[in-house]
Amino acid sequence: MAVVMRLSRGGAKKRPFYKIVVADKRAPRDGKYLERLGSYNPLLPKDHEDRVKLDAERAKHWLDHGAVPSDRVSRFLDAAGLMERKARNNPNKAEPGDKAKERAEEKAAKEAERKEAEEAAKAEAEAAPAEEAPAEEASAEEAPAEEAASEEAPAAEAEADADAEKTE
Repeated sequence: MAVVMRLSRGGAKKRPFYKIVVADKRAPRDGKYLERLGSYNPLLPKDHEDRVKLDAERAKHWLDHGAVPSDRVSRFLDAAGLMERKARNNPNKAEPGDKAKERAEEKAAKEAERKEAEEAAKAEAEAAPAEEAPAEEASAEEAPAEEAASEEAPAAEAEADADAEKTE
């Protein structure tokens, strides 16, 4: 029979309280257990003496008989000085998954295409000479029209003055 030391959850919703138990590996988390070794209350401050209560003598007994502690229980046992917990290292933990990598590659490709298009448009605009001839012709055609409008303006003012004098 494979024996494990693990936490069994109790307490109300959003108010956890755990029992440190020795149980058969196949038993449910909150189900039948062989022996209760202590308790763990995560709501208490870390320096509070009642946060973790553990029967060190019984824990040592079960460790000698081959019980395998869970990660959290091994932390408690390490703090009590009963066993040394191995440091764990998962270098792939922060690495994104396959789909996220594909999305990042697609985004980078689209960004590269957009930059190439901007550079091509900029180079094309610099290479094409500005067409100045139509602009000069337009300004030459507008000049006589402006002169004619300026000649008509004094005549219109004189007529307006004459009309104003007749009405008085």
